[in-house]
Amino acid sequence: MNARKSMTVLAAAFVGWLLCFATMGVARAVLSMDQALVVHAIAAPIFFAAVSVVYFSRFGHTSPLATAAIFVAFVIAMDFFVVALLIIRSLDMFASLIGTWIPFGLIFASTYLTGQYVAKRGARGREPAAVRGAQVG
Repeated sequence: MNARKSMTVLAAAFVGWLLCFATMGVARAVLSMDQALVVHAIAAPIFFAAVSVVYFSRFGHTSPLATAAIFVAFVIAMDFFVVALLIIRSLDMFASLIGTWIPFGLIFASTYLTGQYVAKRGARGREPAAVRGAQVG
């Protein structure tokens, strides 16, 4: 995969992460931490499904499995370096199932399943060439 394609998939991951980050920021301002984490766990897979529809429909440089792995790896890296180390200065968030691990799993699942859906839909004749030729590398 060339640099432009890599930047496209990373930009999509960043948009999804940014939506989750904003959700936590707003939710923490108006809800308890427990409620904010539940809202985030519900919103994260929805955001990533929406981002995935756009990514797979317009670009599709990577397979659904590779994209799901890239998206989750990006989110974990941003949560570790930006949120945990820079903002809250603690790794305690990674001890929370609802705070990190459940959303990570749901992001992976929603991205993968959305990619599979877009690929199936495209196989019926509505798929752009980029998705038909989607490969890792």
